[in-house]
Amino acid sequence: MLRRLMITVGLATCLYAGGDSSVKAVKLIQKGERIAKVMCDQKKLPKVSGSIAEVEVKITESQACPSLSKSKLEAVAYYVNHGSSNIAVHTAHIHVPKDAKCPVCGMFVSKYPKWTTMMKHDGKTYYFDGVKDMMKYYVFDGDFIYDRNHISSMDVSDYYTLDKISAKKAFYVLDSDIFGPMGRELIPFKSLKSAQNFLKDHNGKKIVRFNEITGKMLMKLDGLD
Repeated sequence: MLRRLMITVGLATCLYAGGDSSVKAVKLIQKGERIAKVMCDQKKLPKVSGSIAEVEVKITESQACPSLSKSKLEAVAYYVNHGSSNIAVHTAHIHVPKDAKCPVCGMFVSKYPKWTTMMKHDGKTYYFDGVKDMMKYYVFDGDFIYDRNHISSMDVSDYYTLDKISAKKAFYVLDSDIFGPMGRELIPFKSLKSAQNFLKDHNGKKIVRFNEITGKMLMKLDGLD
């Protein structure tokens, strides 16, 4: 009964719309790289990570750049924090057919490319509008009946680059202040550093790996403690 209620609540959260924070972050990294190359002594730029505010302080203290406006300093901080390698080299992205619907909530997945995840089993490909829904489809075997041993792959999209990552290799930030199409989410990253920086910047609860994601965790994201 509780699992059925969880599915109902999940359907209701379809009203949530994903923000554009990942796109903004990539643009800031690109902008920061341009500013750093033109205006700053890159040899003096600190090799640090942390919250954006902390990195801004370190950049100012390093005197690697002239006095920068608030927006330019923020952009350089994103560049220092994440590095150009996050956006310079891309692997394949998940490409979703326009008519593909999430098997959990029924939404058209192609509307939310930066949240897309996918699963292949028994020769078929299933697309989801977020990690949370894909994990519901995987974890709740009483609601979604199929042979888990026939799963050939599970992939997620890196939050910043949209690169396709194996779901079992990704790092997930749990319950941050960034909402996906289905509300509170598990947000995937291909590197621990990116996940740690996002956790600090967006008030995430913790970082988890694939095998640590539980049904109870998923239900709590939907407000079902």
